[in-house]
Amino acid sequence: MDWAEFELWSQKFATWGREYRETLRDRPVRAPLDPGAIMAQLPSNPPETPESMDAIFADFEKIILPGMTHWQHPRFFAYFTSNAAPQSVLAEQLAAVMAAQCMLWQTSPAATELETRMIDWLGQAIGLPSHFSGTLQDGASGATLAAVLMMREKATQGQANARGLAGGPQLRLYCSNGVHTSIDRAAWFSGIGGDNLVRIPVTGDMGAMDVDVLRETIHADRAAGHIPAGIIISVGGTGTGATDDVAACIALAKSETIMTHVDAAWAGSAMICPEFRHYWAGIEGADSIVFNPHKWLGAQFECAAHFVANPRDLQDAMAIHPAYLATQNADEIINYSEWSIGLGRRFRALKLWFLLRSEGVDALRTMIRNHVAWSEKVCEALRVTPGITIVTEPMLSLFTFALDAGDAATQSLLDRINDDGRIYITPTKVDGCTVIRFVTGQWEMAEEDADLAIKVILELM
Repeated sequence: MDWAEFELWSQKFATWGREYRETLRDRPVRAPLDPGAIMAQLPSNPPETPESMDAIFADFEKIILPGMTHWQHPRFFAYFTSNAAPQSVLAEQLAAVMAAQCMLWQTSPAATELETRMIDWLGQAIGLPSHFSGTLQDGASGATLAAVLMMREKATQGQANARGLAGGPQLRLYCSNGVHTSIDRAAWFSGIGGDNLVRIPVTGDMGAMDVDVLRETIHADRAAGHIPAGIIISVGGTGTGATDDVAACIALAKSETIMTHVDAAWAGSAMICPEFRHYWAGIEGADSIVFNPHKWLGAQFECAAHFVANPRDLQDAMAIHPAYLATQNADEIINYSEWSIGLGRRFRALKLWFLLRSEGVDALRTMIRNHVAWSEKVCEALRVTPGITIVTEPMLSLFTFALDAGDAATQSLLDRINDDGRIYITPTKVDGCTVIRFVTGQWEMAEEDADLAIKVILELM
């Protein structure tokens, strides 16, 4: 393909993209296919000779599109959304065409300096104090692993990278059962180990860690010769929105000289609305915080904002300086590859710049407030329906419900809803019982989509 043909197809793709997004309500949210249906339509061997773009695009529409779950569908109420506002998509196209590898300041100064400014803008938007700095990671999982590595190095006085963990005291991490499984993976990948990820019982309606038990556990671990390395604090956990008492956890951590990481991957976006910041009161004392603008602010995946109180702690865990990465005037610039696990870095800041400038923070606040209100509307309609119990109350735009008839009936309802295709929702477990999660957050959702969700759920009971 030459660049003239690229221009032609880019125009065709733009037209297709507009039509696709404008007609999503006419499609089932989830692909109604059996496993293997797509693979059966794909040739077993790679082509030896070129095929035309017309033929490739025709197969895209015939084979690939019917097998896609439509994450940008306004009635996608499953998992958490992975939003892609149109201006963010356009910015990604520019970044893809330039194809810059933004690992160092000198490999694209504008990418580094725009990232610094976008982190500053995001921090202001969510009300963080100015002492936080940060970087754009690929996702909350990567940011959490970076935070755990930071905890590991701090707890071992910087020796774990050099000597490993074998033969030394066991490091301990603490969290509740409400955290995302990325916390488990961070414990695995850091070498700390899943057995040293200590689950603290929860208390209260928000599923918060019992801070008294946390304190006792830390003291018991010290007495046993272990090293408490970090506390992972949840704000808006994936299953039910579990939210810890941030201020109490941080106060305990500081008294015990333990680092903290706040996982607000989904809920952090809502902190652009001042009325929701009570959910993370005390956040100013955290050592590390992550939230994903790609989940609820409209930034094209992937885009996670990772804030740290002391970037030197993060660099001490991450930075390496081979001669081929030597940077002139290194003391005066930031190399964000020294703040993250991957050396290679995409130009993630560009889509945020386009998005924040073209929307403005106030419009994003309105969107999030609408999503919360519409989710509460669905919740209240189900609450007054005989045979349905609201299991966990709304945390922002997330709540769970179940049928009074039990797990099998709840699962059967979920299956009927998703097979129907008009909306898409997913399950989780609460106290060992099956419940249905409902969460709003898609960029182009309207109140009519919440109304249809109520209609579908009640119709298929």
